[in-house]
Parts: sequence; C-alpha cells; structure tokens
Amino acid sequence: MSNQKHHDRTRAQESSGAIERMYITMRHLFNRGFYKPMGISGETLREALLLLRPEIYGSIGDQKAELEGLLYVIDRLPRGIEECKFINLTSDEGYSNSHFKPIIPEKRRRNCYRIDNEQMNIEITRGRSEIYDILTHLTFLFVESHKISSRVLIDEAGTTTRDWKKLEKGVLEAKKLTQEAREIAITHTASILGRTFSEISEVYSKFATKAQPERLLHIVYWLGKLAIEEQLNNDKRTVTFSPMLRERIGHHIHGEIWADNIKDVLYKNNILERPIHIISANMHSVMNTVFAPNALKALASKKDIFDVYEALSHNKNGNLREKVTKEALQKGMYYIKDRSGTNIDVQIFDASKLDISKLDVNVDETLLKSKKPIILVMDYAFGEQAYETMDELLKPYEVNGEKIHLNVESISVMGKAGILEGKKGDIMIPSAHIFEGTADNYPFKNELKKEDVVCEGVDVCEGTMITVLGTSLQNKDILKFFYNSTWQVIGLEMEGAHYQKAIQAASKIRGNIGPDVKVRYAYYASDNPLETGSTLASGGLGTSGVKPTYVITRNILEQILN
Repeated sequence: MSNQKHHDRTRAQESSGAIERMYITMRHLFNRGFYKPMGISGETLREALLLLRPEIYGSIGDQKAELEGLLYVIDRLPRGIEECKFINLTSDEGYSNSHFKPIIPEKRRRNCYRIDNEQMNIEITRGRSEIYDILTHLTFLFVESHKISSRVLIDEAGTTTRDWKKLEKGVLEAKKLTQEAREIAITHTASILGRTFSEISEVYSKFATKAQPERLLHIVYWLGKLAIEEQLNNDKRTVTFSPMLRERIGHHIHGEIWADNIKDVLYKNNILERPIHIISANMHSVMNTVFAPNALKALASKKDIFDVYEALSHNKNGNLREKVTKEALQKGMYYIKDRSGTNIDVQIFDASKLDISKLDVNVDETLLKSKKPIILVMDYAFGEQAYETMDELLKPYEVNGEKIHLNVESISVMGKAGILEGKKGDIMIPSAHIFEGTADNYPFKNELKKEDVVCEGVDVCEGTMITVLGTSLQNKDILKFFYNSTWQVIGLEMEGAHYQKAIQAASKIRGNIGPDVKVRYAYYASDNPLETGSTLASGGLGTSGVKPTYVITRNILEQILN
C-alpha cells in the first residue's frame, strides 16, 4: 500500500474524528447550558475546527486572516454580532411581541434580537442543525478574532501596535471616509490581518452595506477589541442556551403547529382527501413552470421558456414575478405564509383547476379530471428540521376525534448540493442517502432517472448522496475519501437522509401513508467543494442554477400529471 494512500486515509480519519468530536462537544455544551468559546470549554471546538480546516473557511489554520470565510460567516450571523460579549441562543420566547426589532441575517432566515450593547439573542426554531451551524460559525469567528489580537498586542500591559491605534481612531470617529482616508485605513487593516492591500481592497465592497459602507473596518476592530479584552482582563465572551430552548429542542413543537396549519387549509377547502403530491423545493419554480407561459404570454412567445425563467430570477424583475404570482392566486393556488417559526412557507396547487391548453408540459387530461391531484410545495427545510416537518406533515389529520389519513401519492425533493464529480450547475440523481459519521444508509427507488433530466450544457450523474451535519464542516480529505471509497458518493447536502427517514417511518412502520408512495430526489450543484474557487464561500450560482432547477421541476411535474 503506497504511503500517499496511507496519508490520505489517515488525514480523512483525522478529519472524520474531528467532526465527531465537534458534534459530541456541541451536544455536551448545549446540555450544560453555556460555554466560553475561547476558554477551556471551547477548546475542543477550536482545536477540532483547526484540525479539520474546512474548505469554506480557507486559511483558518494560517496566521493570516481568512477573508472569504469571514464574509461567508458574517452573512449568516446577525448584524452587530462582532460587538457582543454575550450570545444567547433561545427558543421562540415572545420577543416578536416586544419593542426589539428582529435582525435577520443576509443569508439565513432566523430572527435575532440585540438586547443591549453587549448581548445578542438568536432564536432557534429549526432544530439542532441550526445550533451546530451557529456554533461552528461562532467558533470560526472567535478563532479569527484571536488571530487579530495576537498580531496587535505587543505586551501584557496592553500596549498595541501603531496600526491598531490608527484603526481604532478611524472606527470610533465614525465619520464618512474619503477615498484617501479609506485607503489609509485599508493599509493599516491589511497589516493587522496579515493580508495585502489589494486583497483587502478587493473584498472591501462585499462587506459594505448602505448603512455601513466601512463595515469591514468595524468588524475587524470589534473582533480584535473583544479578543484583546479577553487576553488582558480574562473577560471572556460567553455563549448561553436558554432553559426553554434546552427543554424544547427535539420535540417537534414548531413542526407540529406548521403541519396542523397546512392540514387545516386543506380540510377547510375540502381537498384534504384528494391524492396529494408533496414537493420540497423553492417557492418559485413550480409556480413559474405552471403559470409563467400564460401570465407572461408576450415574453414567452418571443423567447425560449428557459430565458423566461431566467428573466424571472433576476432581482430587478420584481414586476414579472408579481404578474405570475397574481395569476397563480387567481387560478387556484393557496399560499400559506409560515407563522409557526419553522420558516417554511407552503403553496398548494389544485391541479383540477389548471387550464391545460395554457401549459407547456405534458399532461394526461383524463388523469387530471378523474383524480384531481393536489400539489403541495414546501420551502426548503434546514438539516434535521427535514425529519421534523416531514414526519409531522405525514401524520393523519384529526377532526372531531376521527383520524383522516392523507392520501399521499408521491414525495419529491429538489435541492441544491455540493457535487464531487462535476461543476456548479450540474444535476445529481441519488440512489441512496448515507448519514455522515454513521453507517446509517437509506436506499430507495428513485422515480427520477438520469435519462429524464437530459438538458444541453448540464451534466447528470447518478449515485449515493451523503447527508452531512453541516456544510461548513467539510474538507477535501473527507470528501475525497467518500468519493473514492466503495460508498461511491457523488455529492453532499444536509436534508436527504432526514427526509427519507421520515418517509420510510411513515410508509413502512407507522402506516400513516401507503406503503408504495413514490419518491423522487434530484439536486443541482451549488458548488464543488473539491475544486478550489468553487466552494460555497466563493459566492452564489448566479443564473447557472436556473436551467437545472427548471429541468428538474418540469420532470417532477410531468411525472405527477401523467
């Protein structure tokens, strides 16, 4: 056996051990109720993350600061978190009815509340995966903050470098900077972060917001300032978990309210007992596929339908999206805005009300008339939350003490995932889900086949998918191991095994739905974590995600309607 192979394997084993330690430590700290990320209690998390060196966090193990990773994390945490010494994870405890204004991170739907200068509360309503996600991001943030303090602190008396004094003056004066003053500040910041002037200049605008054009300076200053205080005065930042959160987690509280609400709408509209097809997807692709050809007739007659979808996905075309939504609501779409805290909105389509002459997908008219199927589209769940929501949704509906079983005919999951053999925008058709860190595996018969989703310019691969604890914990070594091993993994995502676990339990064990419910899974690649420059931290898909999304959506709809 070659040395290289042995080295790859030990590095993969090290990494997999580090993920397991993080997972167990996070559960332990959660049960304990609080911890100090830069104290003894947070040491295991820091060491494991530094050993892992996940792809998303780039150069976390180096002395220099990691900029892309910092942007990735800051986008997923509430504005102002870098200033807070006390971070409190709570359940939904009534802050929405208070004077506190919710702060919603740029790239994660969660409510956060700034209680005072020093404290940020983050509301957890989506289960354990959300806690792992936040703690991983915080660990990264604190490791980076200590890199800053160790570069700017000269001695134990608290003397700091000239660069630091200049940055502090610039941030605290808080006046609008001229281009010249900004470049001077960038020079000092580059020195503090161990990066070049051009590297900082390049990411500067990505951090900026309308309200805070100099936000990067602000973040660097506060991360450094709190780390300096930790080192000099032993005044450590603390993460706490509220007693209510610890009591409620894992009990499906939000999922149950969410599912009951959906069944109420179905029942009141007299469609609860019809054949139901559940699709876990986004909130636009099914609606656009069904209603855009007619709502945007003028545009659709001139362009290829995929160009129409692309136009709909552009931020500036809100008026086009409004037209499609309006048409959908007039032609039998019910929209259920989430009020349960799951953050999962739902659309319900009554297929018997569709005007077939205005559709551009194949439809069996007699099937539509005789069966009158209902299509229920739910927005993406987050990690373990997929089990909670699907498990609750598939339970019977109780009315006047009588249980009505849902007539679920198919469940389709369309998501985005990291791909291991291919590029951003390609499609993955899984044949099984494996749960990372265990040998738990969930094989299934996928109704979608490789030949169904043929599309010019989009490659399709079939194989096993791995459901990971968090995308921010993956590194090349583990992924290469999965890719090259007999598991033949083609991609990674966070929900598949959780959905399949709920579906199997409902159909094969609990008898909540029929034993032969059809399942479809398909994912399009949002990143390739094995390719440098193609990880999630390197930015979004842009419009390259439009084609695969709609190719998958159209195939799912054609299977349901034929």
